[in-house]
Amino acid sequence: MNKSLHVAVFLAAVCSGGLQAQQALAPEMKGRIDAAVNDVLAKTGVPSAQVGVVLNGNIAYTAAFGRARLKSETPATVAMHYPVGSISKQFTAACVLLLVEDGKMTLDDPVAKWFPELTRAKEVTVRMLLSHTSGYSDYAPQDYTIPAWTKPTDPLKLVREWAGKPLDFEPGTKWQYSNTNFVLAALIIEKVSGQPFWTFLKARVLDPLGLHEVLNLDTDRARVEPQGTERHALGPLRSATLEAPGWYFGDATLAMPVGDLLRWDISIIDQKLLKPESYRAMETEVLLKNGAPTEYALAMDVTVKNGHRMLAHGGEVGGFVADNVILPDDRTAIAVLTNQEASGAAAAIAAAIGTILQNPVLSNGTSPAEAQVKTMLNGLADGKLDRTTLTEDCSFYFSEQTVSDFTSSLKLLGPVVEVKQTREMLRGGMTLRTFAVNFKTKRVNVSTYTMPDGKLEQFLVEAVE
Repeated sequence: MNKSLHVAVFLAAVCSGGLQAQQALAPEMKGRIDAAVNDVLAKTGVPSAQVGVVLNGNIAYTAAFGRARLKSETPATVAMHYPVGSISKQFTAACVLLLVEDGKMTLDDPVAKWFPELTRAKEVTVRMLLSHTSGYSDYAPQDYTIPAWTKPTDPLKLVREWAGKPLDFEPGTKWQYSNTNFVLAALIIEKVSGQPFWTFLKARVLDPLGLHEVLNLDTDRARVEPQGTERHALGPLRSATLEAPGWYFGDATLAMPVGDLLRWDISIIDQKLLKPESYRAMETEVLLKNGAPTEYALAMDVTVKNGHRMLAHGGEVGGFVADNVILPDDRTAIAVLTNQEASGAAAAIAAAIGTILQNPVLSNGTSPAEAQVKTMLNGLADGKLDRTTLTEDCSFYFSEQTVSDFTSSLKLLGPVVEVKQTREMLRGGMTLRTFAVNFKTKRVNVSTYTMPDGKLEQFLVEAVE
């Protein structure tokens, strides 16, 4: 239910050059953006995208591309509601800050004030929850739907289970993305406000900003028009499973048309909802106890590149990926919503648009993990899979159909030529790694989650060109 893993891609595109001053998109620029979006969708095979741009603090462009539903060939439109995944966390953070402004709580209150039964609750603060420095383990790091997520759950039960475990690290000493933090934050909002989370969110955030098309995925999922999809390696598109009610609470709750997401971005640019000191808290990088940077504030990645301050977040739920980037000082934002999980298309589209807006000049030994990826890919191309290297969840993902899709698509590419690890970070007590893999005729990306005992919790393949 992340994902904020694509920020570096966008930074290269957006922050390499000076902003172009203009009130709206010229026809020539609109044509270039349309072509870029269609190119990414064609290369990745992602079925659809909603795309929007804010320039000079106003919506300058919205468009929809591709098929929102596969069997009916329904074209995507800008009025459709796409889940935005973890971008929802920003709305939860805003609710907390409103309660701080009301004098009902502070960011440095301990979790024990409301949930004393949770692990190290006297030492973990609300600020740590909103900045992913709490140490609470992530209940949902996978980029595919595991069996547990197909059954409704109770957010309080979920938090008591996952925030009742031993911490992954001492509070405030590391940064590690965890959806558990924001489920707990939403429960705290309920305790402090005396209202259901959605009631408070709607009354204090959505309605004041005129965001009337925002949906609650726990109760309004029937109104989500696009069909979420997934792809196994380079196999055909298949319907994806949207997580059951209760799993989104506070951390990935929302679906909306791209226009409403852009209006949210404008509210941040114009500081419409919160007091200046609240926006300052929301947008200021949280440092670890030793002073080390995290490049994360409250529910948003924060970076300064070539003088441009950038606020960003990605999002993913079953079948959907979103990317949202705001340059508040430049009064610019780009939002992209897509309907294929575990895909980098949303980030690639945002980067392509950033390139068009900015005219930037883009710059661009085998480890055991790289060797493991090569072995897995070559084995799957031959229809072979060593399930002893997989966790129970990952083995479930590799159903007979999934293995068949991997084999039929990978065997056409020939042997793996090169595997290069591109990223490594901690997540949910596991190690997340991403890899660029070159076959003889094609390049793909691979993402893995590895448990402390070395078993794989995730092994996903995505086309990039």
